[in-house]
Amino acid sequence: MKLLRFTESGTTRIGKLDGGRVIDLSAVEGVGHSMRDLIERLPLLRATLEAAKGPGFTLEDVRLEAPLPDPRKFMGIGMNYAKHAEEARQAGIPIPTSQLWFNKQVSCIIGPYDPAVKWQATDAMDYEVELGVVIGKRCRNVPAAEARGVIAGYMIVNDVSARDWLKRSPTFTLGKSFDTFGPTGPWITTDDEIADPLALEMKLWVNGELRQDHPTDDMIHDIWAQIEYLSQVMTLEPGDILATGTPSGIGAPTGRFLKPGDVMRAEISGLGAIENPVIAEAD
Repeated sequence: MKLLRFTESGTTRIGKLDGGRVIDLSAVEGVGHSMRDLIERLPLLRATLEAAKGPGFTLEDVRLEAPLPDPRKFMGIGMNYAKHAEEARQAGIPIPTSQLWFNKQVSCIIGPYDPAVKWQATDAMDYEVELGVVIGKRCRNVPAAEARGVIAGYMIVNDVSARDWLKRSPTFTLGKSFDTFGPTGPWITTDDEIADPLALEMKLWVNGELRQDHPTDDMIHDIWAQIEYLSQVMTLEPGDILATGTPSGIGAPTGRFLKPGDVMRAEISGLGAIENPVIAEAD
């Protein structure tokens, strides 16, 4: 299934994408208004949701919202692709010797087509296409061999970053957490629809120019190792988002940073695409 949040006639509801049409699931008992809560109940509701039918809406009739606007945790791993780690090193960021995790504050999350703001506080706004993993069950100390069993699904994350703020702070959190620096979507594709999440093609364009183009099979620490590592430290909960790393092609090594008027388009095979214009901070 492809689960989503959409706004139609001024009301935001939970739905699914079925044959290119958005099916309203809000009337299904147990769905409610929270995608995070629905993810937790998904094993019990899956069959009912899959069977739900209706006339639905075309994608043009609705506004797609961030699938998960309120996760308890939104975390990302830094420099998890070898070529990207090297280009980050060239930009002055040391290559880590172990998994390097940071928080993206949940207030940065925006929808798949919402504008991302070029804030006056940063002169180095950058893009990063990433595979987003959505945790499906409360878990701790998960062995890598069992990690796939705690995943609800996947979506696209654009880990927008302020490179100057990454250097300014001992942790990456501030540079990763500017408001609007978390485009996500367009929906959550459930795990059963993806044969191998380590065999997906990721691409990102800026103004139609392909900047990033790489498969997910080149992660230094794969998804299973990431979940094993994190869950030794903290309890992972339904709806938590893990951004699993970006490939090479970011703007930092060449100084090709984002500016108002640019358009970022991120695409991952099997998961759809998101497209976010860059706008200037309002005076």
